Amino acid sequence: MDSFPEIAKNSETIIRMPTVRRLPRYLRLLIELKSEGKDFVSSEKIAQALDLKPIVVRKDLAFTGNCGKPRLGYSIEHLIISIENVINFRGKDTAFLAGVGNLGSALLGYKGFEKYGLNIAAAFDLDKEKVNKTVHNKDVYPLEMLPVLAARLHPYIGILCVPEESAQEVVEKMVSCGIKGIWNFSNKELKVPADVVLQNEDLAAGLAVLSISIDKKSKAPVQ
Repeated sequence: MDSFPEIAKNSETIIRMPTVRRLPRYLRLLIELKSEGKDFVSSEKIAQALDLKPIVVRKDLAFTGNCGKPRLGYSIEHLIISIENVINFRGKDTAFLAGVGNLGSALLGYKGFEKYGLNIAAAFDLDKEKVNKTVHNKDVYPLEMLPVLAARLHPYIGILCVPEESAQEVVEKMVSCGIKGIWNFSNKELKVPADVVLQNEDLAAGLAVLSISIDKKSKAPVQ
């Protein structure tokens, strides 16, 4: 279960996690519409494109401070800027990644993180065959170098792609270096201090949801 708290936009507004999860979907769609030369879009069009209810879209976008104009809808350019401001509320976040296996390497190569202000500054691994190399233009260091580089680069987020048996040890090293947010891909139930935010990405849970959803859809009557 995710342990991210609700995000306070200001003293009176709380952005709930379901809304936060949908914001990147809105942003991708809006960028696509802008590339097609469109200037305005309605909540109905957004809802249709993303298979959401229009009321959900309007409530979500209200958190960005934008209001649609009658007969025109939302300004796409203004909405893009507003959503980016909400997502990037701290600006550029420096991250360290531990575990340069298949998944870790793929994350190092994902260019989409830059759109959301995440900069993976360095990668680490316990395997001597992987260190002192470059993966997707990111240097890979031995894990014992993490405190030294953390003192220099001040990472805020730790991305964990290590095997389950070493996950707790690695996360403790990250936390001891001042990292305040852990993005956990290790499938290990981790223990972190109360002032550290833990986001678990359970691939097996996602697969289970997908499998059950396919089963339900296949048994549903055709309309």
